Amino acid sequence: MASIQKKKTEKLIPYTPQITAWDLEGKVTATTFSLEQPHCVLDGHASAADTVWLVVAFSNASKHFHNPKTLAEIPASPQLLTDGYYMTLPLSLDRLPCEHLGGSRGIHVLRVGNDPGCLADLHQPPYCNAPLPSPGPYRVKFLLMDARGSPQAETRWSDPIALHQGKASGSIDTWPGRRSGDMIVITSILSALASFLLLAFLVASTMRFSSLWWPKEAPEQLRIGSFMGKRYMTHHIPPSEAATLPVGCEPSLDPLPSLNP
Repeated sequence: MASIQKKKTEKLIPYTPQITAWDLEGKVTATTFSLEQPHCVLDGHASAADTVWLVVAFSNASKHFHNPKTLAEIPASPQLLTDGYYMTLPLSLDRLPCEHLGGSRGIHVLRVGNDPGCLADLHQPPYCNAPLPSPGPYRVKFLLMDARGSPQAETRWSDPIALHQGKASGSIDTWPGRRSGDMIVITSILSALASFLLLAFLVASTMRFSSLWWPKEAPEQLRIGSFMGKRYMTHHIPPSEAATLPVGCEPSLDPLPSLNP
């Protein structure tokens, strides 16, 4: 009879919790995940005073979880690190109405780990929805309990849910794409060659512009005050013959016409 009573109060509902199918950003993060609401799942097994709880456990610890029999036995959030499971998100059935499908009443998702300040609040109940401490994986199930904390029905455990795992800053590849060893060597050679060509261009440009702004010094024979030129003869008579000509008949001096009659 006791076994029959236990089976009655802890009826297994053929429903498996899962990540929401809504197209939402951040459905799964490094500390949270968003579950589908269990609409029309527990209505036929609950009264108005009953509460729907979410049980969160590490995947390998879910088999060790036993449903509490009283409110005092409900495992709190810190027990996840010691026992591997806890209970959170207590909801009355009016928060999960069956007619919510397609409507705006109620809540759309159940976001696990969405209250980062609850553990620091002294007035917060011990079953607060604290951020999850590790990537997991986790399993969850819904547990229906009456006002005294006695379990009435439960769902199946979910499939393992793994959170996104952050990377160390030093391990993040900052290149536009991954590079093989050969590509890195080729890229290094091309970069060095481009640098050499750029340096040669700058040197050539500097020499070119320096010749325009600072012209070379003129040859010595073109300097003012030291002009040098070839000897130029104004007559075809050799110098030896020019010396024997009578006075007044020098080849370079033409007699001026006389003005006297």
